[in-house]
Amino acid sequence: MNGLAALMSPAQASMALPSQGTLLAAEFDNLYAFILWASVISCAITIGGMIYFALKYKRRTNTDKTAYITHNTFLEFLWSFIPLVIFMVVFGWGWMIYNKMRTFPDNSLEVHVYGHQWAWDFTYKSGKKVANEFVVPVGTPVKLIMTSQDVIHSFYIPSMRIKQDVVPGRYSALGFTAEKTGDYHVFCTQYCGLNHSSMLAVMKVVSKEDYEKWLQENDEGLTLAQRGEKLYSGKSCVACHSLDGTRKVGPSWKGLYGQKDHEMEGGLKLTVDDDYLRESILLSNAKIVKSYPAGVMPVFQGQLSEEEVNALIEFIKSLK
Repeated sequence: MNGLAALMSPAQASMALPSQGTLLAAEFDNLYAFILWASVISCAITIGGMIYFALKYKRRTNTDKTAYITHNTFLEFLWSFIPLVIFMVVFGWGWMIYNKMRTFPDNSLEVHVYGHQWAWDFTYKSGKKVANEFVVPVGTPVKLIMTSQDVIHSFYIPSMRIKQDVVPGRYSALGFTAEKTGDYHVFCTQYCGLNHSSMLAVMKVVSKEDYEKWLQENDEGLTLAQRGEKLYSGKSCVACHSLDGTRKVGPSWKGLYGQKDHEMEGGLKLTVDDDYLRESILLSNAKIVKSYPAGVMPVFQGQLSEEEVNALIEFIKSLK
């Protein structure tokens, strides 16, 4: 922690950068500050020099003649060599940071990350699966092994200064060591479809003791509706169905159960009961609600157990 504080730049707040969650983030910010100030100084020298010479050698009378000026080999060498040195420093510095992001200690905690429209799923070696919210222990090297189940996504944790495209059909990886406990936002920075802006997650950095307790947690002791609420987030229902009546890609779940004359495409009207909800969950394209797009919701048949379907239905029932 003291090392992190020592590396934090006083100019960080003025540069409007997110809080630093790793020592690597501090190195990243130092490189960013170097590039920024090198660019400001170079711009001032170049533009300032142009203005100075334009004013100094401005033609003041019609009889003024342009002076004959030959080239200066030493000056020409300097204005080529100095930028070359700066660019090589930036390249070498940037490569070292890039390499650290992709060098993983043998004792790294491996977390598999799956991107899909429009959520993030996380799986641990222990078999624990979560979605849109995952937990890592503080001070422990973490290796994220990532892939996509549909289109290209991009996994980004601003406070860790790490970002990596997540591509279907291949794995990509990133590493970091969180130095401070707390909650950190996760975004998708690759436009991936209609609900791209809702593809959010949270990374919780906790103590190693709390992490071990969390890893052992299960769903025992929860009511069926409470389990359904966890599935609502865990199966990405949150991306397309609101709980407050707000219209999203799919109908809101608020007050949905028991609705009469629920209108489908083609004019069919029906009552929202258990059978309808079960069919809509498992065979999402069997009946499409009027004015909503078809083919957006994944088909969950074979992916949900009967108990999980019942839990979701009970959760929908509880949303009056």
